Amino acid sequence: MSSQIPVKQIDPKTDASNNNNKQETVELYASRKKIYVKEVHGLFQRIRFFSLMALMGMYFAFCWITIDGAPLIYFDLPGREFHLYGATFYPKDFILLSGMLIISAFGLFFVTTLFGRVWCGYTCPQTVWTFIFMWVEERIEGSRNKRMKLDKSPNSPQKLFKKSLKHAVWLFIALATGLTFVGYFYPIRELIVDLFTFNANGWAYFWVMFFTVATYLNAGWMREQVCLYMCPYARFQSVMFDPDTRVVSYDPNRGEPRGGRKKSVNKDEAGLGDCIDCGLCVQVCPTGIDIRDGLQYECIGCALCIDACDEVMEKMDYPKGLIRYTTESELEGKPSKLARPRTFGYGAVLLAMVGAIVFTLMTRVPAELDVLRDRGSLFNYNGQGLVENSYTLKIANMSEVPQTYRISVSGMETINLSTRSEVTVASGEHASLPAVVEVDPEAIVDSNTTITFQMKSLTDETLNITTESRFVGPNR
Repeated sequence: MSSQIPVKQIDPKTDASNNNNKQETVELYASRKKIYVKEVHGLFQRIRFFSLMALMGMYFAFCWITIDGAPLIYFDLPGREFHLYGATFYPKDFILLSGMLIISAFGLFFVTTLFGRVWCGYTCPQTVWTFIFMWVEERIEGSRNKRMKLDKSPNSPQKLFKKSLKHAVWLFIALATGLTFVGYFYPIRELIVDLFTFNANGWAYFWVMFFTVATYLNAGWMREQVCLYMCPYARFQSVMFDPDTRVVSYDPNRGEPRGGRKKSVNKDEAGLGDCIDCGLCVQVCPTGIDIRDGLQYECIGCALCIDACDEVMEKMDYPKGLIRYTTESELEGKPSKLARPRTFGYGAVLLAMVGAIVFTLMTRVPAELDVLRDRGSLFNYNGQGLVENSYTLKIANMSEVPQTYRISVSGMETINLSTRSEVTVASGEHASLPAVVEVDPEAIVDSNTTITFQMKSLTDETLNITTESRFVGPNR
């Protein structure tokens, strides 16, 4: 469906009220035209194949892998625990998540300033699943010309079979994607059993179906529309580009004037450039653009046009690289700089954030001790005449194994912990331990004294936490 509106264009050489003013119809909304992508092979497609296999392998495998009985990656939202590569994180570690997001953002900015949208072309989930769906479509319906012919042909049993089989495979891949995604929040082995025995909760069914439908629509039907209209990266990428950013580009100095010819024709005698105007660069483009029109925001840097053009250049005995990864400066015959102020800036911030996160992780203690003083009374005298203060110790074990902790207190002469001093806390659990501290009145110098609680693990000698509190006694 399309919508048009007549727009009056005023000729500056005539009066605005002149009846001869021209009108032009401008398209405000245009229906999507299906893009039939031609399959191509080459260096960059091999690179994408291996990156795709690696990413898909990690996505579908990591939720099944366990370390010491715990999933490799598992986000336990009800338990407020996040298991990542053998470590457990809690809501108080949210600063680490913020740091990871900042690292991801500046890493994307840094790579974009150097190589444009290589993220989109090789690792973006939308690209990965779209290429998988296109591969399935190619295997079932045939080449580009066969698919176009099939779509234009009248309905028939063969057409119905191919279309049904294609969508069935798409739905299977989409369902596997949805199950795997939910499996990072709901133990995947339990999820599969609970879903098919109807013992899972309603939210599990909802999210599996949501991601199944989203994957099916995005990769099967919307495809380039997601990149062009829904993804914000295509819009703000231009602020990170400069003349030295290496992107997929057509070299007009070599290619123009373009024109079709036979291999036997001498291009110099015919006054033609290297481009034979075969149109393959357009036919293989997943977003349907012509790279020869220059840099466009629709280009996702997938390099399909490079492989297609190199194949043609090889057949014509012309040098490869008519379409290649290059910079605007190089196309203009100027030297290109890899190190630039903005790359230094993004790189410096990226290194600083990576260093901060690594330092935080290396110094992170997988235990926590909070001391809450009983505010119901200042102090008491026990039967032995010693001054007592009551506390509640909040202990958290954030390690992967149970821990036995020994509690001690220091900071004053004769200070002693009169209650239980050892406690065992299971992995990922919290414990509350009442504690009573007693001091000889003769040793009290000030009515309000700083004391230190120390918690040492008997299971792991490297765990040693100290927390300060206050001891209140009588005035001397």
